[in-house]
Amino acid sequence: SQKFEHDIVSSFTAEEIYSKALEFRTDLHHKMFELTQQMWGQYLTDEQMPSDSLKAIRMMIDRLSLVHCHRDSFMASIEAQIPELSAFVHDHDLLYLDPEKPLVVRQEPAYMAGVAGASISAPGPYDKYGDTYYNVGTLENYTDEQAESYLREYNKYILQILNIHEAIPGHYAQLVYSNEAPSLVKSIFGNGAMIEGWAVYTERMMLEEGYGNNSPEMWLMYYKWNLRTVCNTILDYSIHVNGMTEENALDLLVNQAFQQEAEAKGKWKRATLSQVQLCSYFTGFYEIMQLRNELKTLQGEEFSLRKFHEEFLSFGSAPVKYVRDLMITNKPS
Repeated sequence: SQKFEHDIVSSFTAEEIYSKALEFRTDLHHKMFELTQQMWGQYLTDEQMPSDSLKAIRMMIDRLSLVHCHRDSFMASIEAQIPELSAFVHDHDLLYLDPEKPLVVRQEPAYMAGVAGASISAPGPYDKYGDTYYNVGTLENYTDEQAESYLREYNKYILQILNIHEAIPGHYAQLVYSNEAPSLVKSIFGNGAMIEGWAVYTERMMLEEGYGNNSPEMWLMYYKWNLRTVCNTILDYSIHVNGMTEENALDLLVNQAFQQEAEAKGKWKRATLSQVQLCSYFTGFYEIMQLRNELKTLQGEEFSLRKFHEEFLSFGSAPVKYVRDLMITNKPS
C-alpha cells in the first residue's frame, strides 16, 4: 500500500483500485459475451455455442485472430497505419499533432530484442526536436509456428489498438506534449501511471469516436486488450496482498483474460519479481476517465474533447490527481 501510494501517486488506495478492477473484469466479460452472441452466426455457424460464456468468447477470439498480416509485412503494416491514425485524429479534431516532431518506425535495435514487441523511444525535453522512434520487433528468427502464434496475438484488430497505444495519439503524442511543458521536473520525472494511463485511455477514446467504424470485431478485440490492463492490476494485488498461487494466476490470465499460456507464464514471473508497476495502466486509465466525466458534468455543452486532451497533456507527465487539481481547482502543484 505504501509503495502504491508513493509510486502511482493516485487519488485512490491500492485496495480501491483493485476493487474497481474486479468490477471492470465482470463488465468486460458481459460486453464480450454480448458481442460473441451477435457475431456467432457470421463466424461460427457450424459450431454449437458453449453454455460457458468464457469458452464461447475464447472461441470467437480464436476465430477472429486468424485475420492477420504476413510475417514479412509486420513492420510495413504498422508503418501504413500511422498516417491513418494521424488523419483520424485530425479529421475528428481530437488533438493537435505537431508535424515538425517526426515519428520514425524502425526495426528494434538488437539490444532491445526480446523485451517488448513494440515500444517508443522518445527524446527528452533537452532534445525536444529529436526523432521519436517506434521500435518494432522482428520475426526473422521465429519458427513458422512461433510467428503464427505471435501474429494471431497481434492480429488485424489488436495491431491497430497497439499502434494507438504506442504511437498516435498514445505514447508518442503524450511525450511530445510533455517536452513542451513549462516544468522540467514534470517532464523528466514522469509519473508511470499518467503515461501508461494516457495510452490506455486513447484506445477507448478512439473507438468511442468511431475509429474502426464501430465494428463488433474491433470492439471485441479492444475489450480483450483492455482486459489485459484490468487483469494486470488484479494479478499484482492478488499476488502481493492476497497470496495468489501460480495456478490461480494462470487461470486468471488464460481462462479469464484469454491470453496464451506462454504469455501468462511470463506475466506471472514479471508480477512476482515486481510490485505496483502492473497497477499503473489501469489506475491511470481509470483516473483519466473519471476526470473527463467530471469535467463533462461541470462544463456541460461547453465541454470540448480536443480542449480536454490538450490541456490535460500541457502539464507534462504529472500524476493525474495533480493534473486534476490544475484543471478543476487551479490549485498549484
